Amino acid sequence: MDSWQRRTAWYVAAVVAVMLGYTLLYDYGMSAFDGEPVPFLHAARVVVETFSTTGYGSDAPWTTDAMRLLVISMNVTGVVLIFLALPALVFPLLESAIATSVPTALDGDVSDHVVICTHNPRSDTLISELDAVEQPYVLVEPDRERATELYEDGYRVIHAEPNTVAGLEGARIDAARAVVADVSDTVDTSIVLTAKELAEDVQIVSVVEEPDRARYHRLAGADEVLSPRRLLGESLARKLTTGVTTDLGDTVELGEDFDIAELPLSRESEMIGQTLAESGIREQTGVNVVGAWLRGDFKSPPPPSVPLDGSTVLLVTGRRDQLRELREVAVSEMRQFTPGETVVLGYGEVGQRVAAALAEADIDHTVVDVVERPGVDVVGDATDQDVIREAGVADARSVVLALPEDTTAEFTTLVVRDLTDETEVVARVERPEATGKVYRAGADYVLSLASVTGRMIASAVLDDEDVLSPDTQVDVIRTKAPGLVGRTLGDADVRARTGCTVVAVERAGEVVTNVGPTFRVETDDDLIIAGTDEGTNEFNRLLG
Repeated sequence: MDSWQRRTAWYVAAVVAVMLGYTLLYDYGMSAFDGEPVPFLHAARVVVETFSTTGYGSDAPWTTDAMRLLVISMNVTGVVLIFLALPALVFPLLESAIATSVPTALDGDVSDHVVICTHNPRSDTLISELDAVEQPYVLVEPDRERATELYEDGYRVIHAEPNTVAGLEGARIDAARAVVADVSDTVDTSIVLTAKELAEDVQIVSVVEEPDRARYHRLAGADEVLSPRRLLGESLARKLTTGVTTDLGDTVELGEDFDIAELPLSRESEMIGQTLAESGIREQTGVNVVGAWLRGDFKSPPPPSVPLDGSTVLLVTGRRDQLRELREVAVSEMRQFTPGETVVLGYGEVGQRVAAALAEADIDHTVVDVVERPGVDVVGDATDQDVIREAGVADARSVVLALPEDTTAEFTTLVVRDLTDETEVVARVERPEATGKVYRAGADYVLSLASVTGRMIASAVLDDEDVLSPDTQVDVIRTKAPGLVGRTLGDADVRARTGCTVVAVERAGEVVTNVGPTFRVETDDDLIIAGTDEGTNEFNRLLG
């Protein structure tokens, strides 16, 4: 019995009890005060007439004050009960009649689907990846209002508790391809245990906030445990350590001695201020520039006339020796690291990974956080300019914003930019839509936790798509493209239609990197494409 039914039952019982009491009082009053005894059913009729305001008939007027007061009391009680019934019973009944009804169980014809527990910014990226390859899914959302909003927005969703037997049975876990648990570290383990109880063979992917808790998820039975915050922190740190190590940074191996790399330009690079054509990258190093992030906007291919600045991130392909040569040009070798040169704002999981990577690279750094604890050098609010000035932001070469709230990251970027225009700002955000705002606020490089998490999960649950770069701004995937079989890349106009670039093709165990407009795709080819999340999803939708 739901809450509305319970309220109705209690209300009816209360009305019957009150009317019965007034019937007894009226029967007694007519005999004791007016001297006109009436049958019990007659007294009951008068009470009903009074409560329903339909009239009194032959009993009026009454001759004693006691009876008049009793009738007045009945009138007031009847009106009060009617008004109580409106908000408690009638309004909810009308609302439920016209409101959207969210299902509590999945249709029986759905199978091989991904069960996602529950909805958050990270699941939106995953759902985009699933939709692109027409992979069915269902969201299990415990909040009724949120489930209703999602249902009205076109999501496939059921209203249920994801860590209960009824909830997962409603999501048809027995016919599912995989279960994704991404609520909280403790709830996720409960989801894993329940899922294993119902369908031992189903693949379970769990997302942890605290990497130290990953072993508990594995003990519960999770097949894959992902730690996107750790990966995000390490990726942000690589933007700062690439210039002082032999590491190429975010590099994806495509074939023997052939890679694709995402290379952010240093503010001290000799390329700054030049156009892409003037930089002579191709002529000097032999590297191909297949795309570029320009203030948060991805261009593939980038226009030759585009100016390069400290916010430019190049997507390049070539041999490893060529990429290393380009790195030496793109990242200044004059970096003299001094104490406090790099400032880390925020010391959560992401901030701790950044600080650990900086320490490993022997880069002195200063950590700012609102909580005083080991590892924190300056205690205070990162949005307070006096606090970050004390931390040395004005003289720092780089600042990493590892703050938990997107609005805080946006505001802090403005505070840093008001203090200095020279400092490189590297930021993390939660939602992908906040990326553009942080760029506009003045950041040089931004990564979204939701994008990183969604790509990692998609790579884990999809067989036909291998996400090669979950922790970069560019999505690099390996996928088949039946829509291109028998056609050349030039005829298919892949770049114009999808915004993606085919950077290599795997054919009969060999990696083909010379994939110009005349390259013709064959049946068993695996294409390696690079682009934005939206671009790679569009590629799969049109050609996959």
